[in-house]
Amino acid sequence: MLSCFRANIRLKCKGPHYLTNRTTLHHSRNVSCSSALAYPTNHLAINMSKDSEPIEVGEEHINLQPGHAVISTFDLFSIGVGPSSSHTVGPMRAGKIFIADLQELGLLGKVKTIKIVLYGSLAATGTHHTPQAILLGLEGSDPETIDTGTIPSRYEAIVTNKVLHLGGKHRITYDMDRDMLWRWDQVLKTHPNGMRFSCFNEEGDLLATNEYFSVGGGFVVNDKTKVDENLFYKGVDKSAVHGARLHQTHSLSESLPEGALSNKDNEEAYQDPGHPPYPFESGDSLLALTKKHNLTIAQIVHDNERYFGLTDADINDRIMRIWGVMDDCIRTGVTTAEKTLPGRLNLRRRAPMLYRRLMRGFYPGISSSNLPMIGAGADSLPVGAIEEPESTDSPSSTSHSTKDNVSERKVSKRSPWVVGSFDHAVLPMPPRRTMIPAVDFLSCYAIAVNEVNAGGGRIVTSPTNGAAGVIPAVLKYIVEFVSDDPEKSVTTFLLTAAAVGMLFKRGSTISAAEGGCQAEVGVACSMASAGFAACMGASPETVLQAAEIGIEHNLGLTCDPIDGLVQVPCIERNSLGAVKAVTAAQLSMASHGVYRVTLDEAIEAMRLTAADMSVKYKETSLSGLATTVKIPLTVPAC
Repeated sequence: MLSCFRANIRLKCKGPHYLTNRTTLHHSRNVSCSSALAYPTNHLAINMSKDSEPIEVGEEHINLQPGHAVISTFDLFSIGVGPSSSHTVGPMRAGKIFIADLQELGLLGKVKTIKIVLYGSLAATGTHHTPQAILLGLEGSDPETIDTGTIPSRYEAIVTNKVLHLGGKHRITYDMDRDMLWRWDQVLKTHPNGMRFSCFNEEGDLLATNEYFSVGGGFVVNDKTKVDENLFYKGVDKSAVHGARLHQTHSLSESLPEGALSNKDNEEAYQDPGHPPYPFESGDSLLALTKKHNLTIAQIVHDNERYFGLTDADINDRIMRIWGVMDDCIRTGVTTAEKTLPGRLNLRRRAPMLYRRLMRGFYPGISSSNLPMIGAGADSLPVGAIEEPESTDSPSSTSHSTKDNVSERKVSKRSPWVVGSFDHAVLPMPPRRTMIPAVDFLSCYAIAVNEVNAGGGRIVTSPTNGAAGVIPAVLKYIVEFVSDDPEKSVTTFLLTAAAVGMLFKRGSTISAAEGGCQAEVGVACSMASAGFAACMGASPETVLQAAEIGIEHNLGLTCDPIDGLVQVPCIERNSLGAVKAVTAAQLSMASHGVYRVTLDEAIEAMRLTAADMSVKYKETSLSGLATTVKIPLTVPAC
């Protein structure tokens, strides 16, 4: 097993060197100073294999690599920073991994310059977030712990001062205009989200180079090892990890092997202490496991987590931490004092206004110390209410009197009450703001999360950042309006949703650069549908049918963000995804036994759709809304 992690690295003075348990760094002593000065070009890494050469976007023979299976819930749900898991979290992790490899090889102190080439979708979406993420990753920052408020100022300092501190300590000169190249019209064969890092010494000789691919959900892989680098990033010893968690098991260009795991396979896996007790490759095999062992889907996933070295307490703590970040994200989104989102669109934040409207008539000053992170009780905030954090930027909950609230409503802007003619056979209807409160809460929660994400805030990839609002919104609704045991509901929901996410990651993709928005909001909708049905006590068969309905009606959904920003149509689309998730779950529970399409068939349909979809609709902003919506050359606040 260890051999799959090894890579030959030719050091200049010491002969062959082997790096284990991480990635492949290519070392070269044949690049002259003049060649280095001419870099970056598309043929920098002379000793790279032919498979690594870039190809033109749109070529029919693009050989996309597999969709990288994951077994652990905590590989699928990870804490990061907005606005994109593929374009922010993944690149930041790649930068940190590259620096860690240089340190391990003793090369970091010799680095004089670093060159970065971005390919395909990473280059096509422009300078909005990927450059910041890579440079801060090279400085040693990671998405889970970085102070999100310092990202803009740190990036500005790097660009202005032309100084980069590798690993936070080794100072080099870095010129953005010279040292970062954008190959938006080319992709590397492994994945559309490719990046190449190369470093040079003072003489201009190439010290080391490597390629990384951000494959969705914050996962980073290296072309040579085909290993999810999240494992290294999280401090996991890859040599001791189950193979299904490491290796890429499926490709968009190839269908899944027919047949699920046999009963014999499951029995052998159960007896092997080095493997999870309940491995599954498809929805059918997962359903068979639940029937054979009389377990729910959440219980199957929970027991698998134990075989990754986690105790029941560890699993519970990690799940609650994930939910805590999700809940904090909603709270931040509805209480922020910021008016607009960053970027040329000058998009106004809506979550605070939507939430204030929903809370009219409630008493915001009532709070409880019980369940501060999980939900509201009878003596706490009103159902659906969120206690504002103590902040000088946010108004105190006690600062508004009833008179102030009434006054505010009187002066608030409204549409005309009547539009139309009373001298008509069909009389006009006066507009109403709220029709279905459940839908309003779901929409508000989802928009809150995605506005925090768009602003570069703390986020949970679920399964990606661009679709990060769907799952928290549906789960928040369950906790506040449905559940009698919030902690149990959180656990059941996230473990069930994770199982569905694993099936998509193995059988298709969770990367918009491979499959468009069906791979992000579509998958998130499917996961949330399953989680909602599970929390309502649905059978495993009904849970998987809810997941199928959730994805079936998102097939073909394109990813065409305006100006490359994760704002339009992304934020509203998460709102609709949350509503569709609940609708799908309710439909599955109301029509048991009348299904025609299975989840596995829907996942395969999504894979085929993704493979056939034009690259223009895969996170490249080359068509669709990205081209029909015109952005003014001058925008207020720019």
